[in-house]
Amino acid sequence: MSVMFKNNTMNVKNALNEKAIAYLYEASGELLHEVQANTRVDTGQLKGSWRYKVNEGDLESVIGSPLENAIWEEFGTGEYAVGGNGRKGGWFYVDAKGKGHFTRGKKPQHGFKNAFDSIKDVLIRRAESILGEMGEE
Repeated sequence: MSVMFKNNTMNVKNALNEKAIAYLYEASGELLHEVQANTRVDTGQLKGSWRYKVNEGDLESVIGSPLENAIWEEFGTGEYAVGGNGRKGGWFYVDAKGKGHFTRGKKPQHGFKNAFDSIKDVLIRRAESILGEMGEE
């Protein structure tokens, strides 16, 4: 009796990689949607600026906004800045319409963190489901 061994390592790695990439696109889209829903709207500029990019080679995704205001919304400014390291005492500024304002800063909204926290368990279960499908194929 002879025994034949067939090495399917590459097939398994390729299938796993394909599933991981598909999951990254799905999870990134879900998180992006949640972040947009959690973004406070004044002009709508920030809400519409969120994007994601999947790096298929590194199996990672980056979600963010190119707007500086995204950082201010998430972490706050001035006396309200997370960690207490913002400007103290307030300041005066002139807005785009030429109107002057005094502020002590912007309170953090944590829109991104809250979005992630709200769907983290769903994303984990979905990843487990996708990886579980690997054993069924």
